[in-house]
Amino acid sequence: MKTKIIENIAIVKSDDIIIKDIQSAIDFIMSIKYETNCNKIALNKEAITDNFFILSKGLAGEVLQKFINYQTKFAIYGDFSKYTSKPLKDFIYESNNGKDIFFVENETKAIEKFKLLEEI
Repeated sequence: MKTKIIENIAIVKSDDIIIKDIQSAIDFIMSIKYETNCNKIALNKEAITDNFFILSKGLAGEVLQKFINYQTKFAIYGDFSKYTSKPLKDFIYESNNGKDIFFVENETKAIEKFKLLEEI
């Protein structure tokens, strides 16, 4: 796992799965906040279990609620085109129109989205 800080945003990239369940999500949030003192985190989608993207499993809702509970804005970056589920596409659309959780193409878009929020 590699972490860099850009404009008070923790950008995390990992080839290993970091978020696989609720506890690993909490551990991730707390570790990154402690190590970086950032309350905005971007993580590559490959570091999240595929079960997260199957909404019927309920993992996405539970994990993302932890980010909200811990007052941490979260962006997942990567290519989401392989997912064809309409509920997931709707979920991504709704999240991207909110203020806390985002699904974006790359690190640069994550940074832009976080900066845009600061202007509001």
